[in-house]
Amino acid sequence: MSTHKWQFTPRFRRRAFGWQSATPIKRIKEALAEIKQVARKEPVLAAEGAIILLEKLAPALEQVDSSSGALGTAVNKAIDTLVPIIAKADVEQAERQRWLERLWQALQDDEMPYIERLGDYWGELCATPELASHWADEFMPALAQTWALPRGQSSYFTGTSACLASLYTAGRYQELLTLIDKAPFKWWHDRRWGVQALSAMGKKAEAIRYAEDSRGLNDPRWLIAQACEAILLSSGLLDEAYHRYAVEANQRTTNLATFRAIVRKYPNKQPEAILHDLVASAPGAEGKWFAAAKDAGLYDLAIDLATRSPTDPRTLTRAARDYDEKQPDFALSAGLAALHGISRGYGYEITGGDVLDAYSAVSRAASNAGVPTQSINEQIRLMTAGAEPGNAFIRSILARQLLN
Repeated sequence: MSTHKWQFTPRFRRRAFGWQSATPIKRIKEALAEIKQVARKEPVLAAEGAIILLEKLAPALEQVDSSSGALGTAVNKAIDTLVPIIAKADVEQAERQRWLERLWQALQDDEMPYIERLGDYWGELCATPELASHWADEFMPALAQTWALPRGQSSYFTGTSACLASLYTAGRYQELLTLIDKAPFKWWHDRRWGVQALSAMGKKAEAIRYAEDSRGLNDPRWLIAQACEAILLSSGLLDEAYHRYAVEANQRTTNLATFRAIVRKYPNKQPEAILHDLVASAPGAEGKWFAAAKDAGLYDLAIDLATRSPTDPRTLTRAARDYDEKQPDFALSAGLAALHGISRGYGYEITGGDVLDAYSAVSRAASNAGVPTQSINEQIRLMTAGAEPGNAFIRSILARQLLN
């Protein structure tokens, strides 16, 4: 046992933290920084530190409110960071076995749970097929017994993911598939290992069918699509991967991020064609792709999208402000579209300041484009001539400006 004094260990006593998550998240980041610093020169010692932290995480976090998801995200990131440090450490198999025994005990003691994701990496932690096979033999009887219980009988085996990961790393693909077939219900978290096994066996078409057959009411469709897309891409079938899975597999938190992800993954496709396909995939939400079209330099298409369905007026105003010099015609159209959206009631908690911002952006763009102020004001007066509340709101805010 190493005598190294880790600074983080006293901070991770059992129930060390109260209900707020900010402090434990900070302490986790500090511990990771300390372990990574040591890993630069002493990888085995760093691996030992990583195991200690994983052993201490769940007991220390018992009282923390994790409902926001921030703490769970921090722990998952910690696992993603620590696993490679442990896996890459060059130690004898007997020592790695002792490490795994400690980690397995930590998993069994994790009541909340916090570190259950560690099981997904068990094959990687084993480092060799031989050790992975040993652990698969350890886990299989308990998992088979759990899955053999009558339907409706509540039971869960902590080592489920670790068992499947071990079988995969050991190359025991057929046993893995046979075991998954005994599961009481289809769940992607289990069946993804079957997809990987079939793919590793060279049965890629069968792997895709297996993945598609895993779809259910509560299954993560995007993860299934990602798995299928990866198989097709690895086979060089770019067009088939794109048409079948690109949109579903590359969903991000924003439409712009989704567009960029697909553009990066499919350099054989023109960005404009990708954008048209994305727009077609979400009828009625064309305006939400405005930022993606702008980012691709497709300015005419961006304005067209902004006029076909609701677009956030603030997004349009930012575009008008950012492009008033380099693309004044586009900026003018975007600013006018922002005012038009406000007149229609688009946007969240729109204020008079938003109206003035949009008008200011329109004025600058018009000046740069050589369009007279009187002409712009006439367009705005015509746009807001109706009796809708949004029109009256704009007229009241811009009463002085529209006199010109």
